[in-house]
Amino acid sequence: MKTSGERHERLQRLYPDMVRWRRYLHQYPELSYKETETSKWIAKQLRAFGCEVREEVGGYGLIATVRGALPGPVVALRADIDALPIQDEKECEYASKIPGVMHACGHDGHTAALLAAASFYQEQAASLAGERRFLFQPAEEVTPGGALNMIRDGALEGVDAIYGVHLCSPLPYGQISTKEGAFMASADEFTLDILGVGGHGGMPHHTVDTIIVGSALVQAVQSIVSRSINPLEPAVVTIGSFQAGSTNNVIADRCRMKGTVRAFDETTRMLIHNRLKAVIHSTCEMYGADYDLDLRIGYPPVVNDDREAARCLEVAEQLFGSSAAVHADAVMAAEDFSYYLKEKPGCFMFVGARNEETGAKYAHHHPKFDLDERAMIYSAEMLIGMAESYAEEWLGSR
Repeated sequence: MKTSGERHERLQRLYPDMVRWRRYLHQYPELSYKETETSKWIAKQLRAFGCEVREEVGGYGLIATVRGALPGPVVALRADIDALPIQDEKECEYASKIPGVMHACGHDGHTAALLAAASFYQEQAASLAGERRFLFQPAEEVTPGGALNMIRDGALEGVDAIYGVHLCSPLPYGQISTKEGAFMASADEFTLDILGVGGHGGMPHHTVDTIIVGSALVQAVQSIVSRSINPLEPAVVTIGSFQAGSTNNVIADRCRMKGTVRAFDETTRMLIHNRLKAVIHSTCEMYGADYDLDLRIGYPPVVNDDREAARCLEVAEQLFGSSAAVHADAVMAAEDFSYYLKEKPGCFMFVGARNEETGAKYAHHHPKFDLDERAMIYSAEMLIGMAESYAEEWLGSR
């Protein structure tokens, strides 16, 4: 295999291709579970490199394989390929051409970086130890997530370790960040319909006012984290949507609330679920309302293997210097990479993509989201660097 310096040089030469790939994907985004043309396009690029490609994995996912001539481990590298239902408001030549759909979370950049890694490895197959497996995963943005179906279709069979990156807009370009253990939160969603009795705004005594019930519930659910959860265990219960009524003199007979539950361990997660159900039941009963609760179990927490998280920071320091390796705090965002880490040792890492001078300053899921495209080189280098560090350690233990 090439040295890290030679890898860097090769990826620098691939950078114009990464930019071209990323900008094509940015112009033609597709939503979760609808990535038909995206999948076909990725497969076409992979076959042009000479990779072995398996399509329709877990829906519109793909698996590309490069088998080395030498014995060694099977290391999987993953990118997500879906976009979001957001109107692109950037003014640039590569803005989305699909109304109301946009790559506002960097998945186009993840895909371009993983394509570069696949191209690099295909060129190095004769000196490669083991197998490198490239997972292009659909439907990361929508629960239950595409990772589960990829796993069910055999994406992790025989895999020894797995790594993934996320281009991170809050993190400055040039930095790599991760942490051992719980890194990202679980993310569960709920929709609550409160069913009351509507009526005239001047005669409330003949009604069951669902706005009153809902307002009480907004206050009550905030007591779950503040009074039922250990203060040393981070958790969030958020009501993100409250919809009821349509005019000023009619008491609403129905109220719909939507929210999210986030935590870093299963005990806290389940405790919140149980308390949420109890608070909803008791509050509605107290006001004489009925209700319908849909609590959807989402992604589990992203829990990095301790050794693999340490490896990430070691590799980042070796490749880019000590200032590039940043030990992260846990974040309440979620990622279905968590499912892979429940099955195999590995690490999920953030690669800094913020650069205010180039306009890459907006948050993920913002209509003007963009990234410093040079971060794709860092992403590809980290994925390859992690895989080769693992392979060297694996071979050294044999």
